[in-house]
Amino acid sequence: MVTEISKLLESFAPREEGNAVWVRVPLEEAPRIWQELRELGYDYLAAISGVDWPDRGVIELVYHLWSLQEKFFVHLKVEVPRDQPRLPSACHIWGGSAAVNEREVHEMFGVEFQDNPDLSPLFLEDWEGPPPFRKDFDWRTYVREKYYREDGEEDRGYYKG
Repeated sequence: MVTEISKLLESFAPREEGNAVWVRVPLEEAPRIWQELRELGYDYLAAISGVDWPDRGVIELVYHLWSLQEKFFVHLKVEVPRDQPRLPSACHIWGGSAAVNEREVHEMFGVEFQDNPDLSPLFLEDWEGPPPFRKDFDWRTYVREKYYREDGEEDRGYYKG
């Protein structure tokens, strides 16, 4: 692991694997760590992944950060409470890459990113249901209610079951 990164993350027990390190940081520390990683050359936010953990009451976000110079990934895990999933935006650090990834996570998991100027729908323009990537989302019921008539006949042909 790159020396400066090692010093920055050592108190969070990072796990190194090949050309990457995985580390979990507390929510309140995340904005500071993001900024410091950016200053250390982690100039590309490749993605933000979301994992819903209803049994633990959290949504885990994984920030996949890449250094073009070092050719090294940092996968930074941050947990937000499932009942009030919100955290600061990283738009001021990684610009458009953060903006579009935050829009997707907002849409699919219901996470609010404070100070993100545009959390409008990215994929689900006419969506009326709950966040579809949460584990308590019942897609079968949603499809039956959305695409079947009351007499049980298919209305739009999307679901047979």
